[in-house]
Amino acid sequence: MTKINNTISLESYWMPFTANRQFKANPRILSAAKGMYYTDIDGNKVVDGTAGLWCVNAGHGRDEITNAVQHQLATLDYAPGFQMSHPIVHEFSNRLVEMAPGGKDSGLNHVFFANSGSEADDTALKIAIAYQRAIGQGTRTHLVGREKGYHGVGFGGISVGGLVNNRRVFPQIPASHMRHTLNIEKNAFTRGLPQHGAELADDLERIVALNGAETIAAVIVEPMSGSAGVILPPVGYLQRLREITRKYGILLIFDEVITGFGRLGTPFAVDYFGVVPDMVTCAKGLTNGSVPMAAVFVQEDIYKALMQGPENQIELFHGYTYSGHPVACAAGLATMDIYKREGLLTRGKELEKYWEDALFSLKGLPNVIDIRTIGLVGGVELAPRDGAAGQRGYEIFVDCFKNGALVRQTGDIIALSPPLIVEKDQIDVIVSKLADAIKRTK
Repeated sequence: MTKINNTISLESYWMPFTANRQFKANPRILSAAKGMYYTDIDGNKVVDGTAGLWCVNAGHGRDEITNAVQHQLATLDYAPGFQMSHPIVHEFSNRLVEMAPGGKDSGLNHVFFANSGSEADDTALKIAIAYQRAIGQGTRTHLVGREKGYHGVGFGGISVGGLVNNRRVFPQIPASHMRHTLNIEKNAFTRGLPQHGAELADDLERIVALNGAETIAAVIVEPMSGSAGVILPPVGYLQRLREITRKYGILLIFDEVITGFGRLGTPFAVDYFGVVPDMVTCAKGLTNGSVPMAAVFVQEDIYKALMQGPENQIELFHGYTYSGHPVACAAGLATMDIYKREGLLTRGKELEKYWEDALFSLKGLPNVIDIRTIGLVGGVELAPRDGAAGQRGYEIFVDCFKNGALVRQTGDIIALSPPLIVEKDQIDVIVSKLADAIKRTK
C-alpha cells in the first residue's frame, strides 16, 4: 500500500483523469505553491508551466485572494441561491459584465453562475434549447460540436465534445460534429494562426443540409482547443462560423473555460479574434483556480426572451446549490482586482513573441513534428511510437516533473500555459527543461 511520507495511504482517493494504479505506484505529490512555483512533498521546487490546470493565471498563493476568502467566510459563508440572494454575487456579476467578452457593446450583459467548466457548458446548452423554445422554435433541440472538442464531462458536454475516450463508455444526447482544424500536413510549424482550413467551418452547412436548420439549437466550439493539444483556428474560420450560424438562426457558444481571462493576451478570445458569439462560458481563471466557480455570459436578447410570462413563474428551471457562492464571488472579485492592477489580461500579448521564439527553438529536436503557439499557450506535438501512442508524451511529462518543471501531457502533445506573471528567464527555464526531456526520451 503506497503512503505519503509513510503515514497517509493513497488507496481511498479515486483520482480524476488519471491512471490510478500507475500513479499510486510512483506518485507525484504537490504540497505547497507560491508565485511561479510548486513545492513537492520532498521539498523540491517545481516551476509551473501549466498554471495549475490552465487556471492559476495570477500565480499561486496570492494574499489578496486569501484575505478576501477569509473575510467572506467570517462574514457570510453561504447563502442559498434559490429564491434568495446576497450582495457580493450582484457585485461580482456587475463587475464581470463591465469587462464582458467583446466589451460593453457586445450585448453579453447577463451572467449565470456555475461551479466548473463542465457545468457552465451544460448550462449554456440548456439555455440555448430553452431560448429556442421561448421564441417558438421548439423543434430546435439538436446540438453541434466539433471533433477533438472538449466541453467538460456532463452528458451535454460529452455529447457535443469530440474526444473519443470521454465518449465511448457513456450514452449521449443527439449531436453532430464538425471536423477539427488540426492539419499538420499543411500547417506544421506555422507561426501564428494556420493559413489553411477556414473552409472547415462550412461543415456546418453540411450538417444543416442533413438535419434541417429548424432542428438545430446551437453550435459550441472552443476558439482555441486546449485540452486536445492547443489546436488553433485557421485564419477566418471563426468569422465564417459566425456568419453561418446567423444565417440559419443557430446560436453560437464559445467555450472560453481555458482562453478566458488573459490566456491569449486579451481578456477573452472574443477580443483576440473579434468575433462575438451569443454565449461565452468561462471558469478556471475566474477565481485564479482558488475556489471552484464558472460563469456563462449571455446575450441580452436571449435573457429577455426567457423573461416572459407571469412574473411569479420560474423562467429557467436550472441551477446549482453553489451557484454564485459568496466565497467564490469574493475570490473572483479579488482576482479581477489583481488582473486589473497588474495588467495581466493583456500581459500575454507583451510576451507572445518571446514565448513563440522560445518554443520554436525546440524545432528540430528528436520526434518533434509540430509546434503551435498563441498568446501564452503552446503545444509541442511528438511523433507517437508504433503501437504505443501517448507513451512518449507521458515519459517526457514525468521527466520534466522529476527535473523541476510541470508541463501537461495530452497523448503525445505537451501543452504549456504558464501563469501570466511568468518572466522571460522563467520561460527559458521551462523550455530548457522540456528540451532536455525531449532529448532524453527515445
